[in-house]
Amino acid sequence: MAEQPHEHAPTPTPQQLAAQRRELTPDATAAFLAFSGKVFAAGALDAKAKQIIAVAVAHVTQCQQCIRSHTKSALRAGATPQELMEAAWVAAEMRAGGAYAHSNVMLAAVHEEQSPSGSAEPRA
Repeated sequence: MAEQPHEHAPTPTPQQLAAQRRELTPDATAAFLAFSGKVFAAGALDAKAKQIIAVAVAHVTQCQQCIRSHTKSALRAGATPQELMEAAWVAAEMRAGGAYAHSNVMLAAVHEEQSPSGSAEPRA
């Protein structure tokens, strides 16, 4: 007997997935949403500045959903495309800068390995 092709259920929408998350963990979901609301409320920084920061951080964490949602929130808060692009460049520099700064860890390990007091012979 020929095997029937396996039918897959349709992929849930983001709204359906969010509803499932709320159903599975209502208390944690509510707590996270309350926390998020407090974090993004105007304070020493206004909502626009906070959303621009969120766009930059989302680039570093590489969260596509965060980039999309915080970009839209930033625009609604009055950010310009130029401000958002500059924030993305700041994020890129910070990510590259982290790798650059961490080269000190590598260089320290090279010095430890090649030092006369080290237990291993220097390597080429």
